[in-house]
Amino acid sequence: MQSFQDKSRIGQWHGWIRRMILGLCLLIVLGVPGAHATQAQARDLTDMSLEDLMAVEVTTTVSRKAQRLSDTAAAVFVITAEDLRRSGVTSIPEALRMVPGLEVARLDANRYAITARGFNGNFANKLLVLMDGRTVYSPLYSGVFWDVQDTLLEDIARIEVIRGPGASLWGANAVNGVINIITKPSNETQGGLLTAGVGTEEKAFGGIRYGGALGDQAHYRAYAKYFKRDNALTLAGDDNYDQLEVTRGGGRADWQLSDRDAVTIQGDYYDSREGVQGTYPIYEPPYVAPFHETIPISGGNVLSRWQRTLSPRSDFILQAYYDRTNRSLALLDENRDTFDLDFQHRFGLGQRQEIMWGAGYRLTQATLDNSESVVFRDENRRDRLYSFFVQDEIALWPEKLSLLVGSKFEENDYTGFEVQPNARLLWTPLHQHTFWGAVSRAVRTPSQAEHDTRLTYYVFPGTPETVVRFYGDEDFESEEVISYELGYRFVPEERFSLDLALFYNDYDKLRTAEMGAPFLEGTPPNLIVPLYVDNEMKGQTYGAELALEVRPRPWWRLKGAYTYLQMRL
Repeated sequence: MQSFQDKSRIGQWHGWIRRMILGLCLLIVLGVPGAHATQAQARDLTDMSLEDLMAVEVTTTVSRKAQRLSDTAAAVFVITAEDLRRSGVTSIPEALRMVPGLEVARLDANRYAITARGFNGNFANKLLVLMDGRTVYSPLYSGVFWDVQDTLLEDIARIEVIRGPGASLWGANAVNGVINIITKPSNETQGGLLTAGVGTEEKAFGGIRYGGALGDQAHYRAYAKYFKRDNALTLAGDDNYDQLEVTRGGGRADWQLSDRDAVTIQGDYYDSREGVQGTYPIYEPPYVAPFHETIPISGGNVLSRWQRTLSPRSDFILQAYYDRTNRSLALLDENRDTFDLDFQHRFGLGQRQEIMWGAGYRLTQATLDNSESVVFRDENRRDRLYSFFVQDEIALWPEKLSLLVGSKFEENDYTGFEVQPNARLLWTPLHQHTFWGAVSRAVRTPSQAEHDTRLTYYVFPGTPETVVRFYGDEDFESEEVISYELGYRFVPEERFSLDLALFYNDYDKLRTAEMGAPFLEGTPPNLIVPLYVDNEMKGQTYGAELALEVRPRPWWRLKGAYTYLQMRL
């Protein structure tokens, strides 16, 4: 395995090149004229009442279509571009602290643990995260590497967050929630933008962007972003060696080919240097070795989307993306390629029904470089995922009562065929009051680490030496949940709103580590104490989430939230 030092030297040369390019771009942007009228004429959400905001149509993650926020039968929260601007945050994880019911824990200078409704951790495996519909959930460990999920914050249109299952539309791993980060179309980011700053912890950060038009029907933008974050400190006051330096760039182009057809092409590339430290077991005194290195992480993606409007009640979207990640995980190197194809079609059936269906295919190929402590049986693994979903929205009583039923069907290489149904009821007895309820089933499919890894945890001295080792299991099954939800929204006037959600989740086949019979291995022999991944836990979680917003003045917002969570495992 290539040493961390060699990779760091290569990364230093890459860093100098990136900074030279960034400096040239800054010089160019300083001469760019101001933003075009398109951006200046964008609708100012600060002038809208809460009632008007609830009526704004957004492509909600809960329904995969344009829909009013007040008409969503789920615990959904939207962070708008105006919220991001007012908050002053410098990263997406910090922005997610605004979401009621979402737990955001910063582990160190470059790692976050983020989830909804329990089971949080470094690799929170029950939350699905999307960037413009592109999943960033890692199939290696089940979770999200938040250190590289970023873009120019000024280009984000909104962040839609569902608390509760979203698997009937988005598939496995959307167990406790879905986060979809949606960027602005390029016609809303015209002209030039330059941001920069320095600090004691955020040592340096800045971004540039320029957007232009290609005739009346096509627009584009390109951006570059850089930041360098300092080490955190240990309890003893020493550097924690968790600094982070990231350079990224990308662009987007949108074409309105006709009144019926729209095409989007976008892509990003990032290159980073990240400090890591820790220990790993060795088979000689002192039986544990410390390390602190700077590791390289890079990746890129390209996404294309074609949307065609067939009629006012019918359209389809065809989307494809390719994603490449190269990541050093201290004791393991991962190079992964992912290709994803997704199709969805919406059409009306009669006057009171709207059908949405779709199909998808995903191919992911991983090349791993093992170490003595972390060993995967299959260092070159290829996995395929086939999916199909259908959803029927029925207006039982127009403008008053509607029913949504549907399911996602998936075939994966770990557990085979999975079914994830969903039923939601929305009742609006009065204009200011909305009640909703939902019953859903969702699964969290196994990761490659749970399936075929061998991980050495500890080595204890003795005759023979005792080795505690974790083993994946090819028979490990999907974790399951049956979720029950109730919700209420109240917007009595333009300056006040209330959103309440109650939930009860019944989990089965949760992951555990079960001790097996010890055995001898090697020459001279070591005593191996095996821990095998298994599905021996079940349990329930329940709670409530309350969000309030008051606007004493159009320019003044007061927001408050309270979350109660009880777990019985």
